[in-house]
Amino acid sequence: MRPARSIRTRLLVGAALVLLAFIAGAGLAVQRAHADSVRAVHFGRLQTTIYLLLARAELDEAGALVMPPGFAEPRLTLPQSGLYASIRNVKRDERWHSPSTLGADPPFPAVQVAAGQWRHDVVQGAGRSFLATSYGVNWAAGRHQAPLVLTVLEDSAAFERELAVFARTLWTWLGGAGVLLLLAQGLLLRWGLAPLRRVAAEIHGVESGAQGRIEGSYPREIAALTDNLNALIRHERVRQTRYQEALSFLAHSLKTPLAVLRSALDEPQRLPGTVREQVDRMDDIVRHQLGRAAAQGTSRFAAPLPVAPVLQRIRDALVKVHAEKQLTFEVECPADLAWRIDEGDLFEIAGNLLDNAAKWARQRVQARAWLEADRLRLAVEDDGPGFTDTEAILRLHVRMDERVPGHGVGLAVVNELVASHGGELKLSRGALGGARVDVALPRP
Repeated sequence: MRPARSIRTRLLVGAALVLLAFIAGAGLAVQRAHADSVRAVHFGRLQTTIYLLLARAELDEAGALVMPPGFAEPRLTLPQSGLYASIRNVKRDERWHSPSTLGADPPFPAVQVAAGQWRHDVVQGAGRSFLATSYGVNWAAGRHQAPLVLTVLEDSAAFERELAVFARTLWTWLGGAGVLLLLAQGLLLRWGLAPLRRVAAEIHGVESGAQGRIEGSYPREIAALTDNLNALIRHERVRQTRYQEALSFLAHSLKTPLAVLRSALDEPQRLPGTVREQVDRMDDIVRHQLGRAAAQGTSRFAAPLPVAPVLQRIRDALVKVHAEKQLTFEVECPADLAWRIDEGDLFEIAGNLLDNAAKWARQRVQARAWLEADRLRLAVEDDGPGFTDTEAILRLHVRMDERVPGHGVGLAVVNELVASHGGELKLSRGALGGARVDVALPRP
């Protein structure tokens, strides 16, 4: 499988895309706002020029427009200066052009503008672009009145050059700021992801055998991860140790029965009984050691297992196994009781306890499961003869060669399983008059 992209790369790519989108949006917004502002300034200047023209405009005795040869704005008198003015007398259909239009053909727009109204446009002509401002006025001089439309054009080259300079400066600074922000983001990510790199290094050390567990102190966000990894490592090593011990104990425990069988070969009259006895003994040993090896032990990764169905299945099976004794099995367990435990372990614990009670019971076997102080409690008792020496029984389970008949293997397996879950097993005399076994398992 192709390895996934690293978290650092994913975050850097994501941050770069977000930053690029932000810078592009902000830059375009600022650039547009600046262009609108500069355009408004230029149109304001053109309006000022129109006011200058109005201040010098006159009508003669015939009502014709009369303009002076010079103006306060020198570009109006300089040919091809880039600033051009036109006044159209609508009533007489005559037009005046500023001296700056000499040798130029500015594209004055033929627009109708009502008196007192302004009109701003961008017009094209002679291969160039112009900013145009027009104003309509009813001009009165002496006995005459004339509707005038004043238009001023300005070459937009200066306007566009100003926009280009601002855009170049804006995008240069924004680009530089973006690069610096990405570098800072990369350094922050490197610093922020340093604990993950340390965890990876420690895991590599665990894999290579250089260390036994993850030992570093990590932030809250990954502390749960390291705790779970340590729990998984500890659980796996306990299982490996249990397998090795089971094999070692099995090999050691089988030596004695095999030696007895060899010696029985020299005494044919004892052979059938000896073989039967030693085969039963070896079967007990194998079951005990396999139970120890198969114990999963406490695990916070196990899914919650409903307890009541397991107890009911064990009860139904034992009713058939001990049908000749016609025992009464009583199982009390809340229907919603669930516990984080491997199903095989629960079957092994409850099955051995109930089976052992059924072997010694006269009429009744009782099993109860409940929660108490955040612990799973399981109690199994019978109305049989009970235990004669509970401390001795638990002590004798340490070695298979010294076991109490009828109790040794089953309780030994249960004791091993309960210990692997960090729990407690107690033997006592129950209310039914026989043996009682109490198991308490802490929450994983």
